[in-house]
Amino acid sequence: MKEETKKNFYLFLRYLFLVLIAVPGFDIFYYFLLPATLYPVYYILKISFAPVLLGHVIFLGQKSIEIVGACVAGSAYYLLLILNLSVPKIKPLLRIKMIFFSFLTFLVINIIRIIILSFMYVDNSSIFNIVHEAFWYIGSTVVVVGIWFLEVWIYKIKGVPFYTDLKRIYNESSLKRK
Repeated sequence: MKEETKKNFYLFLRYLFLVLIAVPGFDIFYYFLLPATLYPVYYILKISFAPVLLGHVIFLGQKSIEIVGACVAGSAYYLLLILNLSVPKIKPLLRIKMIFFSFLTFLVINIIRIIILSFMYVDNSSIFNIVHEAFWYIGSTVVVVGIWFLEVWIYKIKGVPFYTDLKRIYNESSLKRK
C-alpha cells in the first residue's frame, strides 16, 4: 500500500471509529465504566462506613448516594478518546496505551472525587452543593484537559488534535495554491 493511501486509510479509520462510538450514544462507556466506578467507591466507603449497595445506590445509614451516568462522566471519556484519536502519526499500540492511560487516570480521579463528595454529603457539609456544582461544571473539563497535557508531555505528542489532520488534507488538496 502506498504511503499516502495508508495515511488516508488510517485517518478514515480513526474518525470512522469516533463516529461509530458516538452514534449509539455513550452507552458503551456507561456499560463498562459504571461498574468500574461504582464498585471501587463502594469498597473504599466500606473502610469508614457500613454501606449497603443496591443497584447503583449506596446507602450510608439514612443517606443514599446514587451513582448515575453523570457521575461516571461518559462524555469526558469520549472527549479523551477524541483527543487521542484525532492526532495522526501515533503507532497503534502506543495509541491503545495512551487511551488506557487517559481512561485509567480519569477513572481514578473520578473515584476520588466521588469519595470526597460522599464524605461531604454524609457530614452535611455546608459547601457540598457548591463543591458538587464546581466539580460538575468546571472540574471534569479541567481534569480532561490536564490529562491530555500530561499525555502530550509523557508520550511526546507532536500533533495537534484535528488541526494536524486538517493541515495535511489541505496541503494535499487541490484547494492549496501551488
